Amino acid sequence: MFDWEDLRYFTVFAQTRSLSAAARQLKVDHATVARRVASLEDALGLKLVERRPRAYFLTPDGERVGELGMRMELASFAVQRAASAGQSIVAGDVAVSAPPAMAAALIAPRLAALYAQHPGLTIRLDGDTRNVSLARREADIAIRLSRPSDAEVVVRKLATVRFALYATGAYLAATAPASRSYIAYDAGKDEMPQQVWLQAQIGSARIALRSNDLAIQAAAAAAGAGIALLPEFMGGQDARLAKVPHAGMALEREIWIAVHSDLRQVPRIRAVMAFLAGCFDGVQAAR
Repeated sequence: MFDWEDLRYFTVFAQTRSLSAAARQLKVDHATVARRVASLEDALGLKLVERRPRAYFLTPDGERVGELGMRMELASFAVQRAASAGQSIVAGDVAVSAPPAMAAALIAPRLAALYAQHPGLTIRLDGDTRNVSLARREADIAIRLSRPSDAEVVVRKLATVRFALYATGAYLAATAPASRSYIAYDAGKDEMPQQVWLQAQIGSARIALRSNDLAIQAAAAAAGAGIALLPEFMGGQDARLAKVPHAGMALEREIWIAVHSDLRQVPRIRAVMAFLAGCFDGVQAAR
């Protein structure tokens, strides 16, 4: 009989196709992942990976075992959701995934009120731009800027966030319009709606700073480094920043909340979803 824990490690490796990525996800060192994979191979009497100098590759048997492991993993998550559905008190852990700027500006400052109402709750709030898997319990609740389309997920629109260009008054006064510089995401996010809208606005104007972190962009704009495209709930709350006129329609994006259908009636999940909806009330009203 093989060790179930070895299979769990191998399944993560099969998903990530990288020892280092699997190690980061499992929060262990890569040598532990390699040892677990070797242990599973010994127990099964199968060669699951091809070991090459700089990488491991799945064999055909490895592909099959990895697929079976993923199915078992999903079944284990379903068991966890079934157990959660049987609970009747508002207590326990809830993992929330949200875009970092929203997590920091709209959700985190209001958590004390949630804890005052439900002291038995423990929240894990991840600032994340990935489309995390609710089926794999990467989060219990996800907030996203596009509507999730997973079959087993229940979604609801929370609000619409509007974006605007922001810079300091001093920067705008000291810099002629033709000489102004901009702050943008890095080139890896060129397909993001915010980046597409910004590029259409600025044309060939100089981009002085690129960053994948919106908080860094906002801090740079507030320090006079250039003009940044920020959500109004962020830029409009910073007294150092002034709104810069733009051409055409303003950029707007919908905010969606998603939860796995098996969890939507769980008391602690319902309580946190109601709390999160309240966090975005002001964003909707600001439109």
